[in-house]
Amino acid sequence: MGHDQQHSPAAKPDGDRFGLDEPAGNGHSTQSYAALALGALGVVYGDIGTSPLYALRETILAATGAASGGHGGGAEVVLSGPLPRAAVIGVLSLILWSLVVVVTLKYVVLLLRADNNGEGGTLTLVALAQRALGRTRGGIVLFLGMAGAALFYGDAVITPAISVLSAVEGLKLVTPLFDDYVITIASVILIALFLVQSRGTGKVANFFGPIMTIWFLTLAGLGIYHIADDLGVFASINPYYGVRFFFDHPGLSLAVLGSVCLAVTGAEALYADMGHFGRGPIRSAWIFLVFPALWLNYLGQGALILADPTAIDNPFYKLAPPALILPLVIMATLATIIASQAVITGAYSLTRQAIQLGLLPRLEVRHTSEHTSGQIYIPRINVLLLFTVLLLVWTFKTSSNLSHAYGISVFGAMLVDSLLAFIVIWKGWRWGMAAAAAVILPFLIIDVAFFSANLLKLFSGGYVPVLFAFALIVLMWTWVRGTKILFDKTRKTDVPLLELVGMLTKSPPYRVKGMAVFLTSDPETAPASLLHNLKHNKVLHERNVILTVRSADTPRVAESERVRLSRITDDFWRVEMVYGYMESPNVPKGLAILRKQGFKFDIMSTSFFLSRRSIKPSPQSGMPIWQDNLYIGLTKSATDATNFFQIPTGRVVEVGTQVTV
Repeated sequence: MGHDQQHSPAAKPDGDRFGLDEPAGNGHSTQSYAALALGALGVVYGDIGTSPLYALRETILAATGAASGGHGGGAEVVLSGPLPRAAVIGVLSLILWSLVVVVTLKYVVLLLRADNNGEGGTLTLVALAQRALGRTRGGIVLFLGMAGAALFYGDAVITPAISVLSAVEGLKLVTPLFDDYVITIASVILIALFLVQSRGTGKVANFFGPIMTIWFLTLAGLGIYHIADDLGVFASINPYYGVRFFFDHPGLSLAVLGSVCLAVTGAEALYADMGHFGRGPIRSAWIFLVFPALWLNYLGQGALILADPTAIDNPFYKLAPPALILPLVIMATLATIIASQAVITGAYSLTRQAIQLGLLPRLEVRHTSEHTSGQIYIPRINVLLLFTVLLLVWTFKTSSNLSHAYGISVFGAMLVDSLLAFIVIWKGWRWGMAAAAAVILPFLIIDVAFFSANLLKLFSGGYVPVLFAFALIVLMWTWVRGTKILFDKTRKTDVPLLELVGMLTKSPPYRVKGMAVFLTSDPETAPASLLHNLKHNKVLHERNVILTVRSADTPRVAESERVRLSRITDDFWRVEMVYGYMESPNVPKGLAILRKQGFKFDIMSTSFFLSRRSIKPSPQSGMPIWQDNLYIGLTKSATDATNFFQIPTGRVVEVGTQVTV
């Protein structure tokens, strides 16, 4: 899944939340390289690894005009006639070559090269594209980033719902007694999964890699076990059969593409998780285990269906002998929980990046590990995801129904990746427009084809990610626009900092001992908290620091570049603190770095002054009143700056101001 979890030795990434402490760069020892590849199996490939549960079934149903009885896996399937051999071979060919082109060529070969200090993902592409175009021309890039992030959130709620449902549906094959309890069992599993998020995922994640290794070996073994049912499935290696299917069935082509895409969901996780495990381990895991296992399993399912067309109701579980179905259901459920876990933590990581890039208001980010900064938990996102996932499960009821909602978010996000990659290759890599177009256009055509095919499902479920993404884009755009309006408005009434310092030097106010730190987003103007402190308290501290915390367009910033100090006068200093978009700001730790530069800092004699704005809507703001009110609501939902910047609460003074937007 496209989890944009987008590493320096100073602060470890979200990859480390999975209990992997090795750096994700080059020069791994054999052991660390193997450990990273094992970790990638558990985190990167959880989603695409569970696609065989439903992808081939849904695609063949679409290709043959079959209709399910409406109860998903294990339900009665009504075939309009015998399964055409050419259709099954054509579908297998389409799935195989989708894995080759979309996953292997686009993500494994090409996009893993587009990294930002080792990081990948949609918001990393946004940072690279903005750097290549310049901030002044980055509006379209920012919008694409919003769209990609919003579509990923849609993906993040559908993946747990469809994955866990498809696994639990296998219980119907064990005994019909479970028929009426599938939704309840799936809901209990999902609630338990979201409830344990606050405890951190490091310990559980240590088992992810080994479990997924067993899962992929099981996929391969089941496939090999049944390939002999009809060796003709090997004909699907020839792409001719996939192309021929479209010529023979033009009316079904879009519907089939809309289901073929289920086989490649999760491909973007390869790129998004690059910083966790490194380019090499991710590639190795794909080439040597994941891709062969998926391919063999799809071949086995195809051979089984050709030999026994009644297996179409649930070809994956029917690969197993009856006595092994229950263990397989348990294993599949574990695999889908792992797939869900990866996308949930991905949503946390993407949210933190979006906050750092200014796309969302500050939200409470809890660190669940003392040793790895990447292990984070965002309570509000967790509640939102849980509520939405349960709503989907109880609304759609089966994995078959949910599959209609899946593709739009996945291929919408992939389409955004392709557009951003074109800008990065053209402007960032300086390949020239023609060369960039030659590389990206084939992938773009495929993405558009898949996306268009999924638009056919708009009214049967596809509206879910579209509405979800639209709402999130409106939220992000409102936050970006409102923040700019607010900044421009307050800038008009601000006093230049140097002018104020000059006035205070000529007529100094009463001095008090200690140091005052005034946080501001604009280091050139006097902070409102400083002006109000002078106006109402009529005092000035012995030493005063004007502090600006800035987000870089790189994932991490080295400690040596974290803090920049400049002297204005003996009692006024300007400090700029820089954090990467994968890092959580910690102001006291940042100021402590200044001791190495000879700047005295004692937290117990320091007061931090923050401005708290009370915002009122205004018809002349530049935004409609409804958007003003939405922006005000977002500002109220933002977590307290004291917590966000990790400042001790006992050292903070907040000064209130009122402003209209």
